[in-house]
Amino acid sequence: MKSISNAKKRIEILDEIRGLAVFCMIFYHAFYIIGTSFGIEGAYKIFEFFMPVQPMFAGIFIFICGISCSLSRSNLRRGVILLAIALGMTFVTAFVMPKIGFADCEIYFGILHFLSVSIIIYSLFLRKIGNVSVFAGILVCAILYAFTSGISEGRLAYGGLIDFVLPEKLYETNFLMPLGIYNSDFCSADYFPLLPNIFIFFAGAFAGKYFMSKGYPEWCFENKLPFFSFLGRNALVIYIAHMPLIFGVAYGIDLIINL
Repeated sequence: MKSISNAKKRIEILDEIRGLAVFCMIFYHAFYIIGTSFGIEGAYKIFEFFMPVQPMFAGIFIFICGISCSLSRSNLRRGVILLAIALGMTFVTAFVMPKIGFADCEIYFGILHFLSVSIIIYSLFLRKIGNVSVFAGILVCAILYAFTSGISEGRLAYGGLIDFVLPEKLYETNFLMPLGIYNSDFCSADYFPLLPNIFIFFAGAFAGKYFMSKGYPEWCFENKLPFFSFLGRNALVIYIAHMPLIFGVAYGIDLIINL
């Protein structure tokens, strides 16, 4: 094992895993956009086919982002900048794109919103997190993830031990949608509520704490998958660019077909 604090080499394995998740995200969103905005039934069926595995790749991406927080010295600044970008994306998708004829593409609390708020929360509670052991932290995150995973259905439960039904009044508006509480009118093309996903993020943060103290294996620094490594290093730019690019390409193809 080699301590990352004594190594200046990039941890390629984190980029590669993040890049794989980004690739799957682009693939997934492409078929969603083509299917919903352009009415291609076959594309939407492909989107539905891959829907069951989407949470797995999203969870891996969130976990890796949690690990990466241990490698940054300016998480608060990074979180605030990311939140500004996320709010800009909301403005474009919710107010600009519908004006030019694209419906069902609004993003109110997508992955960027989620990550920015999670990073800010992490930066504000970093000292308290540092006092919790890695094993206990990950265990608590796993329990809380299970406990809050049904919040969108109106309940907090843990196996057969706890089953608490939330007041229906909470679900009359969408003001609490960042927490996973929303009504049937809510729609977001990309949606990652804080609950239960923030516990995946913090489990990654605790894993990052472990590797910071114990070090990363040498093979983690080897660039075995350059393509995915590139995607991972440029994940933010790719995320911002991929949806308008998909729209542009699909729109151009649609125009050519209908000439």
